[in-house]
Order: sequence, then C-alpha cells, then structure tokens
Amino acid sequence: MKNKETVLVTGGSGFIACYCMITLLNNGYKVKATLRSLKKSELVKKMLQEGGIHSFGDLSFAEADLLDEKSWERAAEGCQYVIHTASPTPHTDAETEDDFVTPAKNGLLFVMRAAKKAGVKRVVLTSAFGAVSYGTIKNTPYTEEDWTIINDTVFPYQRSKTISEKAAWDFIKNEGNGMELSVVNPTTVMGPVLSEDYAHSIQIIRQMLNGKMQGCPKLITGYVDVRDVADLHYKALTMAEANGQRFIAVGGEALSMLEVAQVLRKNLGKVADKTPTKELPNWVIRLLAVFNPKIKMIVPHLGLVKRASSEKAKNLLGWKPRSAEEAILATAESLIRFNQI
Repeated sequence: MKNKETVLVTGGSGFIACYCMITLLNNGYKVKATLRSLKKSELVKKMLQEGGIHSFGDLSFAEADLLDEKSWERAAEGCQYVIHTASPTPHTDAETEDDFVTPAKNGLLFVMRAAKKAGVKRVVLTSAFGAVSYGTIKNTPYTEEDWTIINDTVFPYQRSKTISEKAAWDFIKNEGNGMELSVVNPTTVMGPVLSEDYAHSIQIIRQMLNGKMQGCPKLITGYVDVRDVADLHYKALTMAEANGQRFIAVGGEALSMLEVAQVLRKNLGKVADKTPTKELPNWVIRLLAVFNPKIKMIVPHLGLVKRASSEKAKNLLGWKPRSAEEAILATAESLIRFNQI
C-alpha cells in the first residue's frame, strides 16, 4: 500500500490497544502509539511480537499524558485517524471522582482537540459497557440506545466512561467541523494475554485458577474476546456505516461467574482443580466489601443480570465474534503459557 495512512493509538501499552495495533499493522496501516513513558516501548514491541508482528518499520511511539494537552498535539501531527483507548483503569489506586473522571474527560477532550487540529478524519473511542448499563435495571438485553444513569450506585470508573463518552459526542456535535466519531463499548474483555503485564479483567480467570477466588459472587455479565474487540475497532475505523454510531462488543450470552468457573473446569482438567464450585451468598460479599475496596465496587451489581446485544455490530458491520467460552479458554491457556497461575 503506497502512502500508508497513520493511525494514532492512545494508551499503547494497553490490552485492547496492542490488539488494535496488531490488526492495523496486519492491514497495512502505519501506527503511532502513545505511551506515558517511552521506556515502555520495548515491552510494547515484545507484546506485539507475541501477537505475531515481527517488523516494526510502520510503528512509531510518542510520549503523551492525559494531563498534558500539548503532548497530544505533538502526538496527533501527521495522523489521519485516532483510536483512543487511553483512560484511567479500575486497577489503579484511584478512588475519587477526580482520580477517574477528570483525567478521563479532560484527556479525551485533549485528544479530540488535537485530532481536529491535525485534520484527523475519524476518531474511534474505546468506551465501555460501563457507559451503557449502570444505574438501571433491565430484563431485556442492553443495546446501544441505553446509557448509564449516574447515581450513587455508579462507581467512579463507570462514571468516567459515561461522562467522557458523552463529552466525545458533544464535541463532535458542537466543534467537530466534519471530523467523524465511532464508539466501541466492550463488555468484560478476555482473550490471550501478550505478556505478564495484562488487563484488570484477566484477574478474574487468574484468581479462579490459582484458588484465590474460593466462591463466586452472583454476577451475570457478557464477555468478549480482545481479538474481536480489535476487529470491531478496525471496522469502526474503516467502514462508512460506522460513522456516528456506538457498538456494544459482546460474544454471545451473558454468563454467571459460576458458569465461567465451570467452563474452566470442563475444559482444562487438573489445571482447573482450584476453580470455585459454589456461589457465595450476597451477604458474604457485602461483609467482605467492608474491608476490600475492590469487592465494594461489585456490591451494587450483585444478583443483577447484565445481558447485552451485539446485533447492531453484526448486522451493520458484519462483525463475527467468538463465543464467550472460547474467549475465556483463550485467556486461561495464555495465563498457563506465561506461568501466571
């Protein structure tokens, strides 16, 4: 491909970002990845190698921070597209509104302004199912028409995703000047890890396999393979139909945590001997939450069924995700390969 177009991928060391970069490089694009520190560039290359990339001629790096607007202007120069995955994540020590919402929203606006200044054609934002399904209870699957209603049960992470996605749509409407936007809202992301440094969602499988999760909370939600999340970002970036749309990424039916554990036991033999075999009563989780802030985050969702529909992505973009079971097993097998259990 002559005159290859360049895609800026923000948060370049992240799980979804790395798979987006693999997909883009395999499809002939140039990639400029942002990192908070360029010291991480070798780790990113190692992860991309694990994902099958062996030539880095079309890959470059830029240092950028969600708190520093000028860094984004420098990063966006010469780019035709942006995939914005960078955002504060739940495994940080952030607990307050300011720790999550401020950097997420301000960082997003810095990226949008920088993209507009650079003449970027389209931005794809990695939002989350957390911007779709919280603060409400539904008996039918959530769709792209649904939005999280921010109330006292919505924790800072989901709040930050909701507020920053709405800020992106507002920016496009009021200041976009023809720049396009598509949004991907993944459910719980699984799939093959690329190094010992992996996403917070993977900890669920790790803790099941290593015996640290002795019983399952009553949580029912959707799962999706990271490779399919990257494919949906690619479709959202390159297909005309995706402009101005948001897409939920989910691989089939919602599963309870106990069903996830059963998938591991059924398929992995002795390796999965320590996986939990029972659900914990809600009162036990509430008691544990008093002492553990991470457990406290799940309390408002105990017993709720968070089903999601990906019909829109399938029908409009021809997206074909793997099953949740396949994504869960790919996660476990990669953790075993990296000796992470």
